[in-house]
Amino acid sequence: MLQRVTGYKMISVKDIEKKQIIFVFLNYGEKISFSNDNIVIKDDAGKIKHQSTCYRLFILFVVGHLTVTTGLIQRSHKFGFVIYFMTPTLRIYDVLGIHNKGNVLLRKHQYEYNDIEIAKWILSNKIANQRTLLNSLRNKNYFQENAVKKLDCYIDDVQKYSGNLSSLLGYEGSAARVFFGNYFDKVNWQGRKPRIKSDFVNSTLDIGYTILFNIVDAMLNVFGFDNYCGVLHRQFYMRKSLTCDLVEPFRCLIDKQVRKAINLGQIKQDDFTVVQNQYLLKWDNNSLYVRLLIKPIMDNKMEIFRFVQEYYRAFMKQKPIEQYPIFKIEDAE
Repeated sequence: MLQRVTGYKMISVKDIEKKQIIFVFLNYGEKISFSNDNIVIKDDAGKIKHQSTCYRLFILFVVGHLTVTTGLIQRSHKFGFVIYFMTPTLRIYDVLGIHNKGNVLLRKHQYEYNDIEIAKWILSNKIANQRTLLNSLRNKNYFQENAVKKLDCYIDDVQKYSGNLSSLLGYEGSAARVFFGNYFDKVNWQGRKPRIKSDFVNSTLDIGYTILFNIVDAMLNVFGFDNYCGVLHRQFYMRKSLTCDLVEPFRCLIDKQVRKAINLGQIKQDDFTVVQNQYLLKWDNNSLYVRLLIKPIMDNKMEIFRFVQEYYRAFMKQKPIEQYPIFKIEDAE
């Protein structure tokens, strides 16, 4: 049965199965319009590219500059979809839509939580998936075999850890250095450098992680979480720390897709332009990269939603950590 919080109908697994995520690239001439209860996307020649009912819309990503009308705002609230506004370089600059803020008991639990068990659970899940990806490589060399063993040790260390949170985060950084350097062995890997865009691989990872972040963020909003109140990444001004937390087990989806795309020649350095030492994706490649990077997320959207839903139920009932959900990349579609 669906739960209700201050009159807002909480979405269910059956609902999310039917929901859609749509990207509109206004900088390529695409246009948004509405016909009755349908959203209509047209190309620069006026031809309809997509048309579907607003009842099935979950998230609308708008890339480029859009004049927001009262009709768009009203439909967002009427049909319960969230709109993410992105620059042509795929940077989020605003969010519009329904946010379920009435779940007072949930937020009370969030603000009172002061333990590290959930943080350990999230981090060990992330490292376990990194370990799975590395171990799945064919013809592993000595360094990759050794890296798998190191990640096994980090998982064990995290699960046994009993210190403070800041030192726990050190395991995340150590595991990342071991994983990325050995997983992206087909490129001249210089280290994971978030948001710096120091090379085309880091820039591509940032794009994929950004899409993943916003989808998880929207799912957390469905249940009424304060997304700024985290358990692994604790409070920092204007950072959605809880979203940062629950993204972690799913980053492996993007990692796997990026490595595969590099090997197939679908992602390459020539797709980027260098501006002030930053690798920026050329505009005419935006839609191609979005389709490529969103695919593993869409293939696993139900697993992601169930994970968030089970996390919500476990957190609300304050269950033991063994009853919290786990996402395994080996079970991914």
